[in-house]
Amino acid sequence: QLQLLESVGGSGQAGGSLRLACAASGWNADRLYMCWFCQAPGEGREWVATIFATIISSRQYYVDSVKGRFTISRDNAKNAVYLQMNSLKPEDTAMYYCAADFNRPGIPTSLAREWYYWGQGTQVTVSS
Repeated sequence: QLQLLESVGGSGQAGGSLRLACAASGWNADRLYMCWFCQAPGEGREWVATIFATIISSRQYYVDSVKGRFTISRDNAKNAVYLQMNSLKPEDTAMYYCAADFNRPGIPTSLAREWYYWGQGTQVTVSS
């Protein structure tokens, strides 16, 4: 059974950086499409970034609001995916979830219902 576990998110100031990590267990991550979603209080879960399965291409896709600021990457040796968050903004404050699936998600954007496996979420708070 595939399980995903996010690292503790954290707090930062506007303009600063944070890095989120998500470890997959129970399956080799190189075969997984993986992504990050975020959910602000009272809002729906919004897609942030996707990285394709390594056996396909490791191609990355981002929502426009984070392009140039966030980078999704993976380390298959550690069965992990990361989200490097730079130039943080207060509006980045949200719960962040990693998700994974064996099937190719929609591109260039993705919906939560396309992803079967989810982590428990980790809080990111950015102060101005």
